[in-house]
Amino acid sequence: MKVKLIEYTPNPEKVVSMAAKLCYSSVGVDDIEKDLTDEKVDKFLNMLINIGHESPIEHVNFTFAVEGISRSCSHQIVRHRIASFSQQSQRYVTLGSFEYIIPPEIESVPKAKEIFIEAMEKDQKVYDELVDILFDKHFNNFIEGGKTEKEAKLLAQKKSIEDARYVFPNACETKMVFTMNARSLFNFFKHRCCERAQWECDTFAYNVA
Repeated sequence: MKVKLIEYTPNPEKVVSMAAKLCYSSVGVDDIEKDLTDEKVDKFLNMLINIGHESPIEHVNFTFAVEGISRSCSHQIVRHRIASFSQQSQRYVTLGSFEYIIPPEIESVPKAKEIFIEAMEKDQKVYDELVDILFDKHFNNFIEGGKTEKEAKLLAQKKSIEDARYVFPNACETKMVFTMNARSLFNFFKHRCCERAQWECDTFAYNVA
């Protein structure tokens, strides 16, 4: 699993403090940054924490790039709806040799691991066979419909993999980029850094932190 912070709001504490200053003083937008010393920034941040006013924190954003997580994990992550997600597509990316995540409990039992890997290899074989079968069908249909050979190949490839992907398991590895504001990120940590969270999501959350 790899999690990388690729972008964030510069001077986040200052941004939050300016939002708080606008909320709790008569200052106008032209003077929102005036005399905002480090001491006053701390004062505004502590005030927001003490009174539980979290909306100014939403003006700060963090963007992460992630790889080496399962589809099972990603489906739980995207439940955090106040966020933006871009996930590797199985409709446009052909998985000629798909990666997969082995749960630690399965990894620790040799027989279980052997059965698990056999299942993954079978899924790959079935996927490849389905892609070939569906490609031939769609290619011929597109040619008969008047498409050029190049056009037919591109369209048939997409049509074949978007249906063949249904055989892939939740263990299938995926990659994604996601952006959350700071308030949503706190909520994410609250739910995913929890003993009730699935092991992979818990590990993921700690990598983000």
